[in-house]
Amino acid sequence: MANYLDLQELLGYEFRDAGLLRQALTHRSYGRPNNERLEFLGDGILDYVIALNLYQLYPDLSEGELSKMRAGLVNQDGLVEIADQLNLGRYLFLGDGELKSGGRSRPSILADTLEAIFAAISLDSNSEKTRKVIERLFYYPLREEQGIRTRDFKTQLQEYIQAKRFHLPRYEIVLLTGPEHDMVFRIQCSIEELNLHAFGEGKGKKQASQNAAHNLLVMLEENQYND
Repeated sequence: MANYLDLQELLGYEFRDAGLLRQALTHRSYGRPNNERLEFLGDGILDYVIALNLYQLYPDLSEGELSKMRAGLVNQDGLVEIADQLNLGRYLFLGDGELKSGGRSRPSILADTLEAIFAAISLDSNSEKTRKVIERLFYYPLREEQGIRTRDFKTQLQEYIQAKRFHLPRYEIVLLTGPEHDMVFRIQCSIEELNLHAFGEGKGKKQASQNAAHNLLVMLEENQYND
């Protein structure tokens, strides 16, 4: 079982009740308590937070246009993209049948689990903290229509660094887990001048580096290092 601390760091939230996180990660095939009810609650929470953000970000769009954008963000593909950034599959509790049939990478399971995690955060804290977690994870997808987003986060970070005349960001492998044929990389991305660093995980150095760069970009935006 992977370390909960790693996942909580990537989420940007530390649980008071680790049991809620474990339940959110437990598929029905593993037994009870599982994450089915949490997934139901998390689905509603996610819809609300995304709708609120779209309403605020795009004041000129119609109801139909906003609905279409929301559907694209909270559909299975959109949720799996976020789940992959968190490397969520490695944390799942699955029954033997699901494990053998590739449940750790099954899109429907990953999407449902992510929604369950949002519900668990809400029950563990409050709606404001839950909103902040969701907004952090969806920061770039929410702004894709504004042309702000690029999927090559390493290039985007490098352009920021060069504009500031800083040293190039440093990428360092800090942890390798899993069997050799299915290795999971944990990479730290650092900006020396700002004494900032962020972590990313992925199946391969490229994916882990992109996720680390993405997380650092979010930190830069949250802390307003854009002056």
